[in-house]
Amino acid sequence: MRTSQERVTKPATENIEGVKMAEYTHEWLCQQIVDNAGDAVIFGDAEGKVRLWNAGAERIFGFRAEEILGKSMDLIIPENLRERHWEGYDQTMQTGRTQYSRSLLAVPALRQDGTRISIEFTIVLVRDAAGKLLGPAAIIRDVTARWNQDKELRKRLAALEAQVAGFTGAAKSTS
Repeated sequence: MRTSQERVTKPATENIEGVKMAEYTHEWLCQQIVDNAGDAVIFGDAEGKVRLWNAGAERIFGFRAEEILGKSMDLIIPENLRERHWEGYDQTMQTGRTQYSRSLLAVPALRQDGTRISIEFTIVLVRDAAGKLLGPAAIIRDVTARWNQDKELRKRLAALEAQVAGFTGAAKSTS
């Protein structure tokens, strides 16, 4: 029995409904997934420069890859959050650990046109063959529409709770 890695990297030719399947390598499949994902996939090097920026990142943030590669991630981080971001980034680079490899982080971000959006993401720490940390990669989803819906629901709930409190207060004062 082959391992999952062997199933992907070993040549495979199958005949499905008369169509011969091409041979796909693990690297090719990974490239296709990253390049075509709807979510943003971004990699920053040890200095915090953007080194990978996929089509999902272009769609979410509005920057084309050639406009942001080699530049600071500050371009997508709201100014009031930059200090906190870089403290966490530096700590991750020094310790080689992050709590966001399994936990989802929700923060505001900036689009190229200056619009603030809400994003959620996880981090993958990328290491070289010797285990040295090269930098973090982030898998990012734009959740602005959901965040706005939740905000509106919270607002409506607060208004209803105020109405109920008003009714209860009025009932107590008449009794």
